[in-house]
Amino acid sequence: MSDPRRPQSLANHRRIPRVFAAFTLVLLAEVVHRLWVLVTVPSAGAAWGLVVAVAILFALFNGRLSAVRVQDRLIRLEMRRRLQHLLGKERHDDIGRIELPQLVALRFASDAELPGLVEDVLTGKLTTQPEIKQRIADWQADWLRV
Repeated sequence: MSDPRRPQSLANHRRIPRVFAAFTLVLLAEVVHRLWVLVTVPSAGAAWGLVVAVAILFALFNGRLSAVRVQDRLIRLEMRRRLQHLLGKERHDDIGRIELPQLVALRFASDAELPGLVEDVLTGKLTTQPEIKQRIADWQADWLRV
């Protein structure tokens, strides 16, 4: 995890989970090795080794994908509650019109600028995550990401 005392911004908010990246590289090398063994010395054992290596690689990616999905669901819940608090009751129905990727990007905005950004999202002025993140002036760090 990154240092929570260091300010977070658009420039440094992305991170690559080092353990995941290391395991991925090792498993990719193993898949390539098992494929090479299968091609050079074909056998049932070599084929099975390749199948196992690919299965482990898929399991790794599935685990990462599952964690990110849970994180996104929590972000959606957190942002909907936050927006219900910040926007008036007359705007609660509009919250459901904001797509998950937009909510994920909006979570970095401060409470003061969030209503204006939401208005721009709802009117179509901001549609993508990069557009939303670039407009955030007072970046709120999220160091607890998966």
